Amino acid sequence: MAGPMKTKYFVQLVALSSLWGASFLFIRIASPVFGPNLLALLRVSMATLTLALLMRLMRQPWAWQQWRTLAVIGLLSVAAPFLLFAWAGLQLPAGYSALLNSTAVIFGMFASARMGEDTITLKKLLGCACGFGGVALIVSLGPVEPSFKVVMAVLACVAASACYGFSTPITKRAVGQMQPLQIAAGIHALSWLMLLPGAAYSLPQAGFSVSALLAVAVMGVVTSGLAYWAHLRIMQHVTPVAAMSPIFMVPVFGVLWGHVFLGEQLGHGLLLGGGLVLLASALITGFNPLQRWLDLVDAKP
Repeated sequence: MAGPMKTKYFVQLVALSSLWGASFLFIRIASPVFGPNLLALLRVSMATLTLALLMRLMRQPWAWQQWRTLAVIGLLSVAAPFLLFAWAGLQLPAGYSALLNSTAVIFGMFASARMGEDTITLKKLLGCACGFGGVALIVSLGPVEPSFKVVMAVLACVAASACYGFSTPITKRAVGQMQPLQIAAGIHALSWLMLLPGAAYSLPQAGFSVSALLAVAVMGVVTSGLAYWAHLRIMQHVTPVAAMSPIFMVPVFGVLWGHVFLGEQLGHGLLLGGGLVLLASALITGFNPLQRWLDLVDAKP
């Protein structure tokens, strides 16, 4: 039986969650300026440059012999979700997108079960029902008036979350075959190639502002490149369930940053729906944040 997670890894996961929660704030700032296609490419470009520099400094070889696996992970965990969340950011507040991102655990459950790494139980199915019920509440009772564009943006967020969920079991297997830095750098480099045609097409319509450029820089270097590498490294030292703990914390930070820095409203539909989405994540993963603290208290030095 695995012991309690070391405090340093738990603190690192909380820090990563705060960064990933902030990414939805930065998307909301930059997407209307650059447009979704160019924003996704710029974000991936900066992440790729950062990780490539680290590869050179640490003298790690690129794992191009695993390019098929890297391409699949890149499509599902970088290219597609970055583009979909950037497009949704034109319509949805940052808090909406952050909460909807939590539905990734639902799709991750089905993907893991399909690959024989998890089982589907009645509790997990109940969690799925809670998750989709929460999404419905967010859309219908949230502070943003429902419209066709809002509904389509919500579906884009759910699709992006599905990509994250489906990529989870593939990424877990890849961590056992390649170094975390090799995975992080490879998937971002291949995602850059995937996003290049759309960005080139949209370039003439793109705008520019210093705040949008700074937002993209932080997303690319910190919340995408360095944070993704850090999370892969943590996955080597904690259980899969523990590694999924940011699912519970990212929405909290996403809603908080959107409310503090963008003045986004906290309607009762957003709070109730968000609560159901988080409950769904807890039912499906079996992760209990309160138990984490109990384990730390009870653990012998």
